[in-house]
Amino acid sequence: MSRPRLEVADVVRAQADRFIEQNRSWLSYQQLAVLRALAACRTSALGGHIDRCLKCGHQATSYNSCRNRHCPKCQAQARQRWLAAREQELLGITYFHVVFTLPQELNPLCPRNAKVIYNLLFRASAETMLDLAADPKHLGAKIGFLSILHTWGQNLSLHPHVHCLVPAGGLSPDHQRWIRPKHAFFLPVKVLGRIFRQRLVRGLRRAYRRNQLVFGGKTAPLAEAGRFQAFVNTLFAQNWVVYAKPSMGSPRVVLRYLGRYTHRVAISNHRLLAFDGQKVTFRWKDYAHGNQQRTMTLAAAGFLRRFLQHVLPRGFVRVRQFGYLASPCRTARLALARKLLDFIPSPESGATSILVAVWNCPRCGGPMEIGPNLTALELSSRCGFFDTS
Repeated sequence: MSRPRLEVADVVRAQADRFIEQNRSWLSYQQLAVLRALAACRTSALGGHIDRCLKCGHQATSYNSCRNRHCPKCQAQARQRWLAAREQELLGITYFHVVFTLPQELNPLCPRNAKVIYNLLFRASAETMLDLAADPKHLGAKIGFLSILHTWGQNLSLHPHVHCLVPAGGLSPDHQRWIRPKHAFFLPVKVLGRIFRQRLVRGLRRAYRRNQLVFGGKTAPLAEAGRFQAFVNTLFAQNWVVYAKPSMGSPRVVLRYLGRYTHRVAISNHRLLAFDGQKVTFRWKDYAHGNQQRTMTLAAAGFLRRFLQHVLPRGFVRVRQFGYLASPCRTARLALARKLLDFIPSPESGATSILVAVWNCPRCGGPMEIGPNLTALELSSRCGFFDTS
């Protein structure tokens, strides 16, 4: 993919100082850190290295990346390393894609309670899947799956949801056989929606009783017990829709599909179309109207505000594994599943997914030798690092 003409960092460098000055009252330390990281990414401020072509001797300076998980430029290599590790865990069966979405009525609670609400979203969706799959009326097995949190819609609006990648089937209670689903999708989505709603509302009430929720602004009235209870009751006025996509094919197809969701940020640089210093125009897909491609133009401050609402709390884990894929038992349970499925991973599995970036000389096309890492001060004081004698 070609290098994008515009980057989110361009908007940050042009407007961040003014934006911070006008919005400091609500900006968190984490959001400020993201702005600083994006502004410095791939610039001399973070240091870098002086590379040399082994063929013609040409030298070029490469600057370090910020490695912030919210930076659109810093996720590609991390994604490839992560996918290579996940490839080791794939089974030779089909997979399902299931999406659990928070109702929009809960969106106003998220900015001040991101950690509580998003943890609850993970927990409620995972418990729903595990318990329903364990029910003999449906599958009667212990399943394992991967869950990935996204908090955005295509137009950068707040839209918290969890993508789940689920192998078709699971381990029998006695771990002696692999139980395959009897139907196209082994868990009824309407039942999933009802149980998910029940689990999440129960967790929300528990968080309120434990004084774990923070209210302010439009949500300030909910601090009163009666109003909070009335608000929670309205969540039962509608069905909660759980999306389930049919099986996707071979493990390699699953891996490529998975790559579309892991390490994604709220907006990629390739979706930016124009920035005149004051307004940002970007491309988005309107899923509500036949996946039509549309454009949206926002003032730079509005664009940054939408982007920053998707900054996660520090240390928050947005990719999690459940069931037999949970960390304490993953290796042993995967080995057992492969044995029961009579599935032997190919020898090259895990080695072909890592894309090694080749840095070629812009003059002759030869391989570039990457020099040692230098600080910003060292870079500015050295015009050539390598001894060419």
